[in-house]
Amino acid sequence: MTLPTILFGILVSTLYGAAFHLWQGGSLGRLLLYLISGWVGFWVGHALAVSWGWTFISIGALHLGMATIGSLLLLILSHWLSLVEHQ
Repeated sequence: MTLPTILFGILVSTLYGAAFHLWQGGSLGRLLLYLISGWVGFWVGHALAVSWGWTFISIGALHLGMATIGSLLLLILSHWLSLVEHQ
């Protein structure tokens, strides 16, 4: 994987996390949670696509389709887990 591909993946996953925060709102801590969730989900989704040989919406070496699905799933999961209130 080339450096431009990695930078493009970082840009796209950051945009996913920021857009999710814009949609859901919250504090600076939530923004950090959503950014990290977007990054981790994106690269895990990409890695799964590489290991399983799936080529759903690929742009060069980046498996954008599975990376997007992974990012969205982890963003939704992290949002859901962050709704738990401490007593």
